[in-house]
Amino acid sequence: MAKNRNRPQATAGPSRTAGSSRTAGSPAAGRPSVQGSKEAKEPGQSWFAGRRGHYVVMGIIALLTFTFYKASLQNLLTNWDDPGYIRDNALIKDLSAQGLKNIFSTAIMGNYHPLTILSYAIEYSFVRLDPWLYHLDNVLLHILVTILVYVFVQKLTGRQVAAGVTALLFGLHPMHVESVAWLSGRKDVLYGTFYVAACIGHLYYRRAHGSGRYKWYAAIIFFFLCSLLAKPVAVTLPVTLMAIDLYAERKWRTSLLLEKLPLLAISIAFGIRSMIDQKAFGSLATQSVEYGPIERLAVGGYALITYLWKAVVPANLSCFYPYPPKTDGVLPAQYYIYIALSLAVLAGLWLVRRNRAVLFGALFFLINIALLLQFIPVGGAILADRYSYIPYLGLFFIAGWYVSVLFERDKGKGKMALAALGTYALVLGIATSARCKDWYDTPTLWRDEIEKQPLAPNAWNNLGFHYFNKFNESVNEAERRLCYDSAYYLLSQAIALDPKFVNPIVSMGELQRGAAKYADAKRYYYTALKLNNTEGTANAYLGLAITYAITQDLDSSGICFRNAIAAKAYFPEVHSNYGNYFDMKGMTDSALVHYGIAISQNPDMYAPWLNRGRLYQRLKRCDEGMKDFEMALSLMPEMGEIYYSRSYCYTQKGNKTAALQDVEKALQLGFRQIDPAYYQMLKTR
Repeated sequence: MAKNRNRPQATAGPSRTAGSSRTAGSPAAGRPSVQGSKEAKEPGQSWFAGRRGHYVVMGIIALLTFTFYKASLQNLLTNWDDPGYIRDNALIKDLSAQGLKNIFSTAIMGNYHPLTILSYAIEYSFVRLDPWLYHLDNVLLHILVTILVYVFVQKLTGRQVAAGVTALLFGLHPMHVESVAWLSGRKDVLYGTFYVAACIGHLYYRRAHGSGRYKWYAAIIFFFLCSLLAKPVAVTLPVTLMAIDLYAERKWRTSLLLEKLPLLAISIAFGIRSMIDQKAFGSLATQSVEYGPIERLAVGGYALITYLWKAVVPANLSCFYPYPPKTDGVLPAQYYIYIALSLAVLAGLWLVRRNRAVLFGALFFLINIALLLQFIPVGGAILADRYSYIPYLGLFFIAGWYVSVLFERDKGKGKMALAALGTYALVLGIATSARCKDWYDTPTLWRDEIEKQPLAPNAWNNLGFHYFNKFNESVNEAERRLCYDSAYYLLSQAIALDPKFVNPIVSMGELQRGAAKYADAKRYYYTALKLNNTEGTANAYLGLAITYAITQDLDSSGICFRNAIAAKAYFPEVHSNYGNYFDMKGMTDSALVHYGIAISQNPDMYAPWLNRGRLYQRLKRCDEGMKDFEMALSLMPEMGEIYYSRSYCYTQKGNKTAALQDVEKALQLGFRQIDPAYYQMLKTR
């Protein structure tokens, strides 16, 4: 038996063998052996044996996963990170050599994941901002990870039932919906693909000989780097590989540690880079609440226990779980109970340490969830569904293992267990399909969040900002009043929940400016500046610059524009409005420069195309103006103002028929700021 100790398939069941006091997980217990390329067969599983059987099982799981996730294919973009990663991200709109260099040298919103950004860029090159391809790729990547999970567990254990159960739970669990149905969750499914591939590569590396070992080691490094470039949380891989070695009972020699050193060095380098990026973006914080070391242990324990029970009962899922509010500066007492519960979990793990299957599954979970338990604060959420994406593989492995062992010991009971698990998986799948619909669009997402987490200020803010945008875009006065009232109420709620949360304060300033309440707008902007938040500072200065320009204080406006650009170099909105500022001052060359910068930074923003087209028309450069109007219309085909502006180019070119058609189209779309004399002139031929 000792000769087989290093084989990944030579594993043991966690239950006791008949007539023996040893657990089946101990080295002396009997276990199915693997000889050469033959796989360990579980009794009664001949109808699934062989390569064809694996393909059948993987095909069924893939089909079920697609069936329950297909609802997400109808989803749109949301206003939560999708604008920064996709809609307004200039990096994905340039696949030139310089564009690729920019992708691999730039962190986005505090995260360095260039491979994820590159995937968006490839999709953008085909469909621009049409979301269907982005969603389809997320689903296909999740299916690929699910298949890789099956291969990994099967290669690790030689147990097809264990592999099938693990993959089925991984594919259908509702906690994974956030990583799939949310376009900004791409980094999870992409890093997961390469992470599990690296684990599989490690299994082949252990069994290879001669030059084959070097090839597989190179493959592990390649997959590891790709995983890190998709999401830096993959830094845990070297420790995960050690857990695999522990499960396979590899002897702990110096060579075993030396082979991990290059991987550990890569992890440290990416970990340092990630911390620098997060700090620069201001993500190493919990909004306005500070927590001490013991309090961090308490909230970390709460997160750990919550992840564990949600793995079994995935109820009340939310896109954002806010930190618990303090009462008179003190964390509620019930959270300290989770420190004891977490210690109990670790003590239980120590008691079952001889059961290699349970130990491995638990270690896989803990290794991959540890950095996400907010001991080092990142963002304003105490936990997140997406953080469970790879860690849950370990918990599902334990479930799959026990079902496999039960099937091995008693075929009848095994079938009953599979039937029960199939029913459970069906329930999970139905819940997954329903959860996908919660991510349909911005208002659907945040209404669901407010219903489940009414104390989450970002939910109120993001829904309020959605209604502000509708207020800003609408030309219907009744709709504008309704959207203003909705936005005002929602943003006020966000500010009341967290007075130091800068986003709703800036948004409230925008709302007041849009309603021509300029004194109130400036008051909110200056309040935002006092909070000294980098992103909020840039947006507040932009709001002030526009407000001062509207009220004809151009000196103050210019100062604020320059401060906004100083606070945030990549800021297409400020350059577009700075162009308007220079146009107001008659400095047309400077205006054209800043319109051009805005377009280069975000070619999918209609405003600089429209405003530059107007300037070209006034400069009697109508051919250039017409091109800009065409681009603006390709982005906003239902905006009457663009048609009206283009009509002047047609008039200058002597085409009154086309000009009249554009004016009437503008009226049809609700645009009412029409010059009556100009309209009458066009109708008189």
